[in-house]
Amino acid sequence: MKWGAVVVAAGRGKRMGAADNKPYLPLAGRPILAHTLEAFERCGTVESIVVVAAPGEEAKAEAAVRAMTVACRKLRAIVPGGAERQDSVYEGLAALETEGVLVHDAARPLVTPEQIEACCREAERHGASALAVPVKDTIKIEGERGFMTATPDRSTLWAVQTPQAFARAELMEAHRLAKAEGAAATDDTMLLERLGRKVAIVPGDYRNLKITTPEDLPIAELLLERRRREDSD
Repeated sequence: MKWGAVVVAAGRGKRMGAADNKPYLPLAGRPILAHTLEAFERCGTVESIVVVAAPGEEAKAEAAVRAMTVACRKLRAIVPGGAERQDSVYEGLAALETEGVLVHDAARPLVTPEQIEACCREAERHGASALAVPVKDTIKIEGERGFMTATPDRSTLWAVQTPQAFARAELMEAHRLAKAEGAAATDDTMLLERLGRKVAIVPGDYRNLKITTPEDLPIAELLLERRRREDSD
């Protein structure tokens, strides 16, 4: 199966409280997006990449590509996103031609080529897959506002990450149906679940964090530096 990647960089990232959107904030001297793209460029399973940028920020995405330490030979397009994340992902899907597709948040710059490849392998076996890690904390369900009413079994709970891997045609159909029915989803696995499809869990890594708040940036810097030291040993 030939694989392409949709890297979603169209979010506004209001919780960061920064002037720039998250993908363009500096991480170890280069835009977050540059680090993210390098993982997909280095993954031999991926043959093409589409970046979805917020409308008007295509030039920022191009600058991030130029800041990569390796040549981005797999980039096929930088396309403007839509009003919601689902709209942005669909624009990216439409710009690819591969049979398989990975959807990844640009704000997860510590993903590895090995994790990307594992997602592809499991999706080829099971139809769809996603990186995920076991939930560490006890989770509570709020019933009456402000009060805990139930505690789900933590052993069955996973925190989903990206990338998530699918057959591109099936994911596009899931997006079309969700749009027609007015169904919202916070990630793409939810759209497959609506169709009754199972998504295989690919054990991920807690270091594959999503940079969401200002506190996440120094943590990502430390993790990146640790990885560099490990690679040089």
